[in-house]
Amino acid sequence: MLRHLPQGETSLLFEHQRHKPPRTLDRPRELMIVCAPMRSNVNLSRIARAASCCAVQRILCTGPAKLDRRIARDGADTLEIEIHRTLPPVLKKLRADGYRLVGLEQTTDSVDLHQYPFHRKTALVIGNERTGLTEEYLKPLDDVIEIPVWGLPYSYNVATATSMALYEYCRQFPSG
Repeated sequence: MLRHLPQGETSLLFEHQRHKPPRTLDRPRELMIVCAPMRSNVNLSRIARAASCCAVQRILCTGPAKLDRRIARDGADTLEIEIHRTLPPVLKKLRADGYRLVGLEQTTDSVDLHQYPFHRKTALVIGNERTGLTEEYLKPLDDVIEIPVWGLPYSYNVATATSMALYEYCRQFPSG
């Protein structure tokens, strides 16, 4: 909204809109998050909250996984969370279902997140906070993306990095 100032100048008027309704999508997102066993339920809960904000419908977790509802907020209710024992069979099934398997990790041949053209049907594979994506998890992936770091420490927190990757996917597919 423009408001007129006494001198004839214009200025934008910003009004706070708490809990603005989400945008509608033309189609459901075909993005899924797949997590290696996490050390912290806080990180998993932060990932769930960001995924829910991006209209992701499923997170596949391996190992012991539990959401903290105070952190995940509506993500705890809007996401389908599946818990599996190990990651390799999950990746094999997703590939058979036509998903592009994209890891989020620093590797020799990883692609800068800013340069990576996501496929609509993507399974974003997230590593453990300490060990990342091990060789066993990297082997079946189609692509690996990484987020540039300009300072120390050498990488972003797993939940922060996942949020960045989710946002980039949504930027590329804003309507679903």
